[in-house]
Amino acid sequence: MTSEEAERDGVVTVAETGAGTYTQQITAGRHQLIADEPAPVGDDAGPNPYDLVLAGLGACTSMTVRMYANRKGWPLDQVRVMLRHSRIHAKDCADCETTKGMIDHIDREIELTGELDDSQRQRLMDIAERCPVHQTLTSSVHITTSEV
Repeated sequence: MTSEEAERDGVVTVAETGAGTYTQQITAGRHQLIADEPAPVGDDAGPNPYDLVLAGLGACTSMTVRMYANRKGWPLDQVRVMLRHSRIHAKDCADCETTKGMIDHIDREIELTGELDDSQRQRLMDIAERCPVHQTLTSSVHITTSEV
């Protein structure tokens, strides 16, 4: 597959850079990013993989809220999303189906700036739950892996 075909088909390519033990070059269409593990394991040349997952969820959340507010003509000045990933014991999670072992947990805080009334704020928070990346992360995901 050529790079033009990959860009057109929505393929994201990740390859070692050779610059560090774990440093990765990410190509998404015509965009380039670096990922790495933090020191002392890696060289801390870029965000770690979990940071990138959080960035995807945060960006999707913000964009989804913005699109909805714009469509409604609501006075939303800015959306800011702060996220944190952790692993917790399943037995400590009241909302989880699994009760054994560890589960991944994401804290997401959304700051809505603007002259919004309480019902608009609540609706935007409800809409945040419908962001496509949120839907993907909270659904069953099937990943196929093959050697090229």
